[in-house]
Amino acid sequence: MQVSVEATGLERRLTITIPADKIENEVKNQVKQRARTVRMDGFRPGKVPVSLVAKRFGPAIRQDVVMEQIQRHYIEALIQEKINPTGAPQIEPKFDEEGKDLEFVATVEVYPEVELKDLDKVEVEKFAAEVTDADVDNMLETLRKQHATFKEVKRGAKEGDKVTFDFLGRVDGEAFEGGKAEDFTLELGQGRMIPGFEDAMIGLKAGTEKTIEVTFPEEYHAENLKGKAAEFDLVIKTVEAPELPKLDDEFASQFGIGDGGIDALRSEVRKNMERELKNAVKGKVKQQVIQGLLAANNDVPVPAALKQQEIQVLRQQAMQRFGGNAQNMPELPADLFSEQAEERVKVGLLLGQVIKDNELKVEQARVDEMLESQASAYEDPQEVINYYKQNAEAMQQIHNVVLEDQAIDFVLTKAKVTEKQVSFDDVMNPPAK
Repeated sequence: MQVSVEATGLERRLTITIPADKIENEVKNQVKQRARTVRMDGFRPGKVPVSLVAKRFGPAIRQDVVMEQIQRHYIEALIQEKINPTGAPQIEPKFDEEGKDLEFVATVEVYPEVELKDLDKVEVEKFAAEVTDADVDNMLETLRKQHATFKEVKRGAKEGDKVTFDFLGRVDGEAFEGGKAEDFTLELGQGRMIPGFEDAMIGLKAGTEKTIEVTFPEEYHAENLKGKAAEFDLVIKTVEAPELPKLDDEFASQFGIGDGGIDALRSEVRKNMERELKNAVKGKVKQQVIQGLLAANNDVPVPAALKQQEIQVLRQQAMQRFGGNAQNMPELPADLFSEQAEERVKVGLLLGQVIKDNELKVEQARVDEMLESQASAYEDPQEVINYYKQNAEAMQQIHNVVLEDQAIDFVLTKAKVTEKQVSFDDVMNPPAK
């Protein structure tokens, strides 16, 4: 086998020559094997002349042999030339004639050579936070609100009340599509309606009829309504006030708490909050490390094959979010995911180089810690741990995440890290930008 390699950027063009005798000898062997099993009229099984088999099946057999030899010699060429391709090759036969050497070209992309720069210039602000008793109280209050029941009242509506009403909207004196509803239910204060709509309902009682004036925001999704002034005729049907359950053992039982009652629920809530806080802090640190790496090494070349693979992953994830309707939708254009896919490829290459340069290996203690952390959110943690340990693919995913975390931790040892004391809410519920 002869191999010549032409390099252009990340592309490698391998011109590979396969000696004719390799192909012809393999074709003869295949023809002989076929002659032992083929059935033809006028001949007993295994007695069909090889020449007749070659005449009838030779071209198809030769085509199969050529394809097999191309695949085999392509792999051998990669090993010989120490080429690490990012994806499948483009194969182009250059010369294929029976009795003569076969020549073909395999074009592939290779992984770029990455030289990590300026790790010491990566800046990370690490949050220091803890779950306080007040945070637990707030979370329990949130759970109470989520399990509230509503009771009809005669007073005017206020924030937190549930109001059932009819409405008819008009723009420039004309009703518009989607601007009418009957027995519409709205919990005031959740910001579901356009600005000013819910505020105008504060104080209205059941039986009230009122026309309110509001303005659609400029970024409203319906083009014909953007920035338009509108009137809505409201007819209030009912006003219901929330009634929160008591913080007692009965309330705790709704969350699967048997023994220990409300104290056990408080302990479970705190444990969950601490786990979520730890993961959130870790996630924010990781994102800063990644952005710092990208800023310092943004010139990393991106192989087109890897980018296309990421685009396909992102496209499938987006389609899955549409649920059962996804199959009826046209394929989402690649441009929607191009920028994100390119960034993801760069991140993978950079973290991979951190792992390679520093010979990082998966630490089993961290694998066990991650398994225990993920399992702790379930009713039977050991069952979850057993599932992972019996599932090779699931365990490989855990290993990949752990190794990536180790790479992040290594960068942190080189980065400029400052610590900032913050509250639970600062981390978990930051103000919208």
